[in-house]
Amino acid sequence: MKLIYQYMLGFLVVVVTCLSIIAFAIYHYSENMAYQQTWMQMEGYSDNLQAMALRVNPATGNIQNITPETFASVQDVLANEKVTFAMFDKRGHELYPSVTNEPSFDHRTWKLLNAGTVIRERNSNHNQQAPLFRKHPMTYIIKPWFDKDNNLVAILWVGAEVSAVETSINSIKNNVILAFLISTIIAVIMSWFLANWQVKRIDRLRRATKQVAAGDFNVQITQNGRDEIDDLASDFNEMTHSLQKSDEEIERQEQRRKDFMADAAHEMRTPLTTINGLLEGLAYNAIPEESRDKSITLMRNETKRLIRLVNENLDYEKIRTNQIPLHQRTFAIKSPLENIVSQLTKKAEAAQDQLQLIVDEKATVYADYDRFIQIIFNITQNAIQFTKNGTVIIKAIHDSDLATTTITITDNGIGMSKDQVKNIWDRYYKADPSRKSTKYGESGLGLAIVHQLMQQHQGKIKVHSELNVGTTFTLIFYDETIITKKKDS
Repeated sequence: MKLIYQYMLGFLVVVVTCLSIIAFAIYHYSENMAYQQTWMQMEGYSDNLQAMALRVNPATGNIQNITPETFASVQDVLANEKVTFAMFDKRGHELYPSVTNEPSFDHRTWKLLNAGTVIRERNSNHNQQAPLFRKHPMTYIIKPWFDKDNNLVAILWVGAEVSAVETSINSIKNNVILAFLISTIIAVIMSWFLANWQVKRIDRLRRATKQVAAGDFNVQITQNGRDEIDDLASDFNEMTHSLQKSDEEIERQEQRRKDFMADAAHEMRTPLTTINGLLEGLAYNAIPEESRDKSITLMRNETKRLIRLVNENLDYEKIRTNQIPLHQRTFAIKSPLENIVSQLTKKAEAAQDQLQLIVDEKATVYADYDRFIQIIFNITQNAIQFTKNGTVIIKAIHDSDLATTTITITDNGIGMSKDQVKNIWDRYYKADPSRKSTKYGESGLGLAIVHQLMQQHQGKIKVHSELNVGTTFTLIFYDETIITKKKDS
C-alpha cells in the first residue's frame, strides 16, 4: 500500500471513530432528553389534574370532580399527542376508563407507589397496570396522589404511544446520520489533501536522497522546524553538508597526494641522478682520485636524504594508525631540550639565526621521551627553515596548579596567513611551496606528524602567526594525574 493511502486510512480511522462516538453520544442524549421531556409533560398533566380535582368524599372515600367525562375531554384535547389516562383509587382498583374490584398493581409496584415513587416506563407493550392499552407500545408514568396529610388517595396512569416520542427521535437520528455522512466525505477530502501534503514532503527527501546517491552533495531541503519531518530534513541537510565537506577534503587530499608524489618524484630524481652519475664516473674512472672521497660523501648524503623522505612517510602512517605505542613517563625536560638546541645550532647558524632556550631547572613533562624529542625537533627545525637572520626561542614552563607543561617555540620569520595556518596540519601541505628544495622538510609531513603525536599524548597544540612578523607554536602536555582521569572517564 502506498504511503498516501496509509496516511489517508490512518486519518479516516481516527476521524470516523471520533465522529461515531460523537454521533452515538448525541443520539442517546437526544433520545434520553425526548423521553425525559415526555415524562415531564405527563407529570405536568398529572399535577394539573391533581391540583384542580383532588377532593375526597368523606362518606364514600371517592375522588370528587373527576369523572369519566373529565378524562374523555382531556384525552380529546391531547388526541394529537396520543395521550391516554387511567385512574385508580387508594386500593389500586381501576376507576377509569373501566371499573374493577381487583388490585391492578403487583406487590413491588404497589410498594413503590405507597412510598411516593413516580414509576416511569420508556417502552412497554405489556402493561399490567392498564390492560386496555396494549394495542401499541407505550411510554408512561404512574404517579401517586397524596392529600395534605400525606395519605394516598389516588393513583394516575398517564401514557403516550412510543411512536409519538420516536417521531422526534427519528428526526434527530436522521440529522445525525446526515451530519455523519457529510463529515465523513469532508474527512476523506481533507485526509487526501493532508496525506498528499505529507507525502510530498517525503518525496522531496526521496528525490534529494537520489541526488546524493548520484554524487551531488550540494542539496539542501527547505525546513521550518515544525515537526519530525522538518527535523529529518535538518539532519539530512547536515548530512549533505558533512558529505560535501568530506568530498571536498578527499579531493583536496588527493590533489595534495598528487602534488606530493610529483614533489617526491622530483626530490628523488635529483639525488638518484646525482648518485647514478657519480657511480658511472667511478665505474669508468672518470672521477679523479683526489675527488673520489668527496663524491662518496655526496652520494651518502643524497642516500640519507632519500631514506629520510621514505621514513617520514612510513612514520606518519604508523603514527596515524596508532601502530606506534607510546611509553609515557614523567621526566625532566631541560636536558633533552638542550640536546635539541645543540643538534640544531649548526642549522641555525647556517641560516644566520640565533637559537635560545628558556627552561626551568625543575620543569618536567609526562610524555613518550622519543616522541617528545621528535615533536620539539620538528617544530624547531621548521622555525629555523622559515627564519632568516632572526631568532628562534624555545620556552618551557611547568604549572603544578594546572598540572600542565607548556612549551612555546617562537620565531620572527616569514610567518603565515590565516588560510595557511588552517592547513598546516594537513598531510603533504607546505606553507611556502617555494621552499621545496630545502635541506629539511621535503615531504611536508613534519607538522602533520607533530599534530598526530600531540593527539596521541592527549595534549593541545596551538599556532599563532602573522605574515612577515613570525610564528608561535604552543604545546600543552598534561601531567599523569590528568591523563589517568581522562582515560578512566
